[in-house]
Amino acid sequence: MIESTSYLSSANTSRVLYPILHFLFGIDDARFQILHHYLRKTGHFVGYFMLSFLLFRAWRVTLPRSSRWAMRWAAIAFLMTALVASLDEWHQTFLPSRTGTIHDVILDSIGAMIAQILILVWLQSRNRLKAAEAAVYEPSGLNNKLS
Repeated sequence: MIESTSYLSSANTSRVLYPILHFLFGIDDARFQILHHYLRKTGHFVGYFMLSFLLFRAWRVTLPRSSRWAMRWAAIAFLMTALVASLDEWHQTFLPSRTGTIHDVILDSIGAMIAQILILVWLQSRNRLKAAEAAVYEPSGLNNKLS
């Protein structure tokens, strides 16, 4: 993963982003440092959110069930994402230009957990919509609506 290498260290990403943001928006160095920190943390969150989402989909196909959601799929996806986050941060402790922190593992894991919660909420709301549509269009439901 290139994200875990020196190429995407804070020093290297700031060398690219600062001139662009300074040119486009006139951001000074002090404001850039704050923005840069939050951009990097947002990258952590979004990256591990997506990994968790994709792992859920992979386990959903690998361990089929009759339902659209299973705790087993969500738990495996979350645990695998947390493991990858932990190993990634551990790897970064060996690179002089990177720092591996438990705070990033927690942030990454929160992204993974939120992905699983949103999947559950989305699938439940979709199931409720389908059930409501079926109730309206079935003959007994249609007759009740017309009378």
